[in-house]
Amino acid sequence: MKKRTIGIIIGIAAAAAAFLFIWKFFLSDREIDSAGDSVGYTISVRELTGSGAVGSINRFSGVVEAEKTWSVNKNPDSTVKEILVSAGDIVKAGDVLFIYDTEKYKSDQEQAEIDLERLKNELESIEQTIAKLQEDQKKAKASEQADYTVRIQDTELQKKQKELDIRSKELEIRKLKENQDHAAVTSQIDGVIHSVNDGKSSSGNADDGFITVMNTDNLRIKGTVNEQNIGQIMVGSSVIVHSRVDDKQTWSGVISDINTENAVNKQSSYYLGNSDTGGSNYYFYVELENSDGMMLGQHVYLEEDLGQGEASEREGIWIPSYYIVDKDSGSQYVMIQKESGSTEKREVKTGERDENLMLVQILDGLELEDVLVLPDNVEVAKGDGA
Repeated sequence: MKKRTIGIIIGIAAAAAAFLFIWKFFLSDREIDSAGDSVGYTISVRELTGSGAVGSINRFSGVVEAEKTWSVNKNPDSTVKEILVSAGDIVKAGDVLFIYDTEKYKSDQEQAEIDLERLKNELESIEQTIAKLQEDQKKAKASEQADYTVRIQDTELQKKQKELDIRSKELEIRKLKENQDHAAVTSQIDGVIHSVNDGKSSSGNADDGFITVMNTDNLRIKGTVNEQNIGQIMVGSSVIVHSRVDDKQTWSGVISDINTENAVNKQSSYYLGNSDTGGSNYYFYVELENSDGMMLGQHVYLEEDLGQGEASEREGIWIPSYYIVDKDSGSQYVMIQKESGSTEKREVKTGERDENLMLVQILDGLELEDVLVLPDNVEVAKGDGA
């Protein structure tokens, strides 16, 4: 079902690209022959088939990153005694990343235990005072009863406050013990150390935690798109990922998310179009079918998959189906412009068809040097040559 949906999306995108291409180059500026009749705008077969898909395909920049990351923040009230890893180190879940200095915890715990003992003694004294007041109240005159009641109530409030202080101190001691027990902070995932924000190295990033670990088992692509071009991509679209070093090295993926809530304040990375667009940029993410041969941090180019990869591997000549006219007799022809400028009908033999990209394979009748003319009597909007 997912493949079928992607196929439909590709077909719609290809049809839209074809229509814009035709309108710009054919319908908006038609040539007029000597008789005043309108003829289709011309284009060479070589030029038409040069890209494998109708129209130009925009590219966006991207970088390979880990799909899963884990960060740990440093306790602001603690001092790090030793950092055991550096950016680029490979770690396993359970490996120690850094160690807190526990000497302060030990001294703080000793002082807290002394304070707790004092608070308990003070509580015991308050309880004795309450007992004494209650005993004296029983012996007091009726006129003194109210005064004893007030004194007992005030003392009971002191008792409650002291009990609260004791609970707080006990909690403080437990935390100090836990800090000592967990002085060694370990990684929760397998991966590679992405950054260490120790304030000394330049490998850290202010947006990361104290130490960030990236799982390299599953990679994804983080692409950048300008706000003026963001309408050209959509979640679920198939994309082709190109290596910047070797453009023929490619990977396939699907756009999984477009983050339109958080703008990226840096120069646009969009190219093969108007790169000087200005405005804000946004990240979008691509899930890969496979990441064989990719490296973490590798910079790549992204383009929507309209079948151009498959088309480049096809044998023979493939042209848009709306250039082909079907006769009732079953023969098929195209309109060719001769060197004299006049047009002629030329019968062609067709083979396979790609309904998604509206392309037809020409087995015989056309050469790359031929110049095609868009037929007047073809309903281009249908794109099926019928």
